[in-house]
Amino acid sequence: MAEIVTMKRGVSEGPVLSAFDKGVLRLVLANPPANALSLDTMAALQERLDAARDDAAVRVIVLAASGKLFCAGHDLKEMTAHRTDADRGRGFFELTMSRCSALMQAIVRHPKPVIAEVDGVAMAAGLQLVASCDLAIASDQSSFSTPGVNIGLFCSTPMVALSRNVSRKQAMEMLLTGETIDAITARDFGLVNRVVPREYLNQIVGKYAQTIVSKSPLTLKIGKEAFYAQAEMGLAEAYGHAARIMVENMLARDAEEGIGAFIEKREPEWKGE
Repeated sequence: MAEIVTMKRGVSEGPVLSAFDKGVLRLVLANPPANALSLDTMAALQERLDAARDDAAVRVIVLAASGKLFCAGHDLKEMTAHRTDADRGRGFFELTMSRCSALMQAIVRHPKPVIAEVDGVAMAAGLQLVASCDLAIASDQSSFSTPGVNIGLFCSTPMVALSRNVSRKQAMEMLLTGETIDAITARDFGLVNRVVPREYLNQIVGKYAQTIVSKSPLTLKIGKEAFYAQAEMGLAEAYGHAARIMVENMLARDAEEGIGAFIEKREPEWKGE
C-alpha cells in the first residue's frame, strides 16, 4: 500500500491525494479497489500536474496508488453506462481517449521528472500510466498487462507508451496475448527500472527522488525535454538538436556553477538559471 509522506502543504481530497515534502510532490491514486482512470480521476491528475509545472518548490513528482491495484485502466462501468446515449457512447468514448492521451503527454512533456511507484496490478491504461513516467520502480508483488484483447478491445492507446519502452516483439507479445507479466519480466522488458521488496519500495523511491532533487532543476528540465525530442528524430537530426541544446546548457548559470564547483571540489549552489 502506498504510504503518504509527511506533508507541508496538506492533502488534496478526491480521487487523487497530494502530499509534498522536501521537494517531492507525491500524487496518490485513491479510488480503490481499481483506481480506475475515470474522467474525474484523470482531471484531478491533470490539475495536479499542471499546478506543479511552474511551482519552483516541486522538483520531482512521484505517482503512486493506494490499495492492492496500482491502476486497472479506464473505468469500464463508466464507459459502458454511455452505450445508451443517442450516439451509442461515441462522444463519451472520444472524450475519454482524448483526456487520457492529453494526460499521458502531460507526463512526458512535464518539466519535472515523474517517477511511478508501482505496488500491485497495472493493466491497460494503468500500464500506460507507468510507461509514460520517466522512471518506474515496482515492488516484487506487482504485475503488468494489456488485457484488452481478452474483452474484444485492443489496447491501442496503451500500445503507444508501451512500444516506446520495450521492443516491438515484446510489446506485441503483451498486446496480442493479453497475458500478465510479473515485475521481474517487466524489468527485463524495460518497462520498469527496478524491482524491490514491497517493504522497501517507498524508501527506495524516496532515495531516487532525493537524488534527483539534489540536481539543478534547470538542467533536469533541459535534459528531459531534449531526451524525448531526440528520441523522435533520425540520427543526424538528433545529434544536431542535442549539440544545440548542449551549447545552450553550457551557457546556463547552473552549468557554470556546477563545473566551477567540480573543479574547486565543493558542493554546487543551484539557482535554476
